[in-house]
Amino acid sequence: MTVQPDDGLPLAAEFPDVTREQWQRLVENVLRKSGASEATGTEAEEALSTALEDGLRTRPLYTAADAPGGPTGFPGFAPYVRGATPKGNAPAGWDVRQQHRGADAAGTNEAVLADLENGAGSVWLVLGRAGLPVSALGAALEGVYLDLAPVVLDAGEEFDAAATALFQVHADRAVPPSEVSGNLGADPLGLLARTGDAGPTAGLLDAAADWAHRVARDRPRLRTLTVDALPYHEAGGSPAEELGCSLATAVAYLRRLTEAGLSAEDACRQLEFRYAATADQFVTIAKLRAARRLWARVAEACGVTSGAAAQRQHAVTSPVMMARRDPWVNMLRTTVATLAAGAGGADAVTVLPFDHAAGLPDAFARRIARNTSTIVIEEAHVARVIDPAGGSWYVERLTDELAHAAWAWFQEIERAGGQKAALRDGTVRERLAATWARRAEDLAHRREPVTGVSEFPLLTEEPVRREPVPGELSGGLPRVRRDEAYEELRARSDAHLAATGERPKAVLAALGSPAAHTARATFAANLFQAGGVEPVLTPVDADTAADAVRGAAVVCLCSSDRVYAEQAEAVARAVRGAGARRVLLAGRPGELRGSLEAAGVDGYVVAGGDAVALLTGVLDELGVK
Repeated sequence: MTVQPDDGLPLAAEFPDVTREQWQRLVENVLRKSGASEATGTEAEEALSTALEDGLRTRPLYTAADAPGGPTGFPGFAPYVRGATPKGNAPAGWDVRQQHRGADAAGTNEAVLADLENGAGSVWLVLGRAGLPVSALGAALEGVYLDLAPVVLDAGEEFDAAATALFQVHADRAVPPSEVSGNLGADPLGLLARTGDAGPTAGLLDAAADWAHRVARDRPRLRTLTVDALPYHEAGGSPAEELGCSLATAVAYLRRLTEAGLSAEDACRQLEFRYAATADQFVTIAKLRAARRLWARVAEACGVTSGAAAQRQHAVTSPVMMARRDPWVNMLRTTVATLAAGAGGADAVTVLPFDHAAGLPDAFARRIARNTSTIVIEEAHVARVIDPAGGSWYVERLTDELAHAAWAWFQEIERAGGQKAALRDGTVRERLAATWARRAEDLAHRREPVTGVSEFPLLTEEPVRREPVPGELSGGLPRVRRDEAYEELRARSDAHLAATGERPKAVLAALGSPAAHTARATFAANLFQAGGVEPVLTPVDADTAADAVRGAAVVCLCSSDRVYAEQAEAVARAVRGAGARRVLLAGRPGELRGSLEAAGVDGYVVAGGDAVALLTGVLDELGVK
């Protein structure tokens, strides 16, 4: 042991320990001086906390006292919170898995080879009515070294035919069974969630059990079933709901596989789990860590104590967060999500191209997608550290709380009769719909901003146009997007532009000097553009307002509180008299509300207001269909 010399500079030795109570006193002073709150002690700390989904809260300070009581274990050992393997993703990083959903075999083959030659490690093929015809599978894999590149199928109700076709390709190319890897992609309950059709479920489960027997016998690197949580995420589900649904689905598959004669250990080895990775990096990290802990608990209950209890995870950057407007910002969202997926310990990561919401990606978008993982692995070196978030009191506490919330939802599904029953009787749909309704409120009020959509939109930007995807499975749970309410408004504006040659307009009546009106005029302009309404800044005063805004249907007064007190009432009367059908004011009216509304002001543009409702009313007033 090396003894450090006494150089008279002991680190931190002369600094007294700081208590939580001392920190709370400082918080109290800040809140009181800012006028935000008179709370004290724990209540003052709570005032700075942030509400998350699933009833969880992020607090402003975490210490060792906040760490969960249970052990997190070591990487590669139960409960696998810190990773499914002892070395995590080090040193090479996670499997870069790119998705291909085009219907053209030649184009798909070209894209597959380009991905594998430039950093991708495996292939995810969407087959059937939502992608490539099953009959074209061999052509799409032409030139692919199937003993090196894992192939993951996603064929929905055509799973059996797709698995048969893939095995035939293996046989034709003399690929040894022991070298075959990937996943046949059976997911009967995921298909039920997507389509609402329970008819194929039993038959697909039986077929999956038969294939699992064949795979378990001589293909140790291949898996048969995918437990896909994306249908629940894309229906608006929270992280805990996504986890709970995946657990219930996996338990249903375990039951069927063991009934068919597989041991619980062999059955566990046949499953791979697919989760969404979002730009909320800490929640994503905690979700993946909690997922491994939850599955280890299920496996333990089934008597599986070997490494088969370690969950195999495939993370996909969230389709819900992908915006159709200003899609270039999606590159930033997917970068953060990729970092979170890697830090959370995902075994494989799919980065959806930035133009995913527009249709089939082009070569540039696919290149950016695969390079996102490469940069995070090779330049950010995220994979060099095993469980890089481990030991963070915040992450450990969030992992624990999320695991408990997910387990409670999983138990509720089991009490309803299991995942199939909960999908058929509406239990899952109703729960996810309620969660999405709450989140939609936050999006409408811009408490959850969407850059390029609800914040900082650019009306003049040309849309990105791509070839349409072959089709989407539908009829079951809905597919939602964060941008959907604003996209509907923008689509109305686009149709108006196409029909009339110009966008709907609102006049920003700027009162007083630029110093007085710029802040609120900028805020109002940003909000109007989020709905596709072009703002027209027009300086006015009580004498010029009527002539300046004549002919405008919607006018928004913009200035400071001081100027409002002096001029707003007179300007509002003049604007209303000039024919404006809707008169808004940027800011909160305070004591002026009564006089302003008497003068004709009928709405307020404020931070935290319902932007979607306001913009819908504005478009209606402007006659935009």
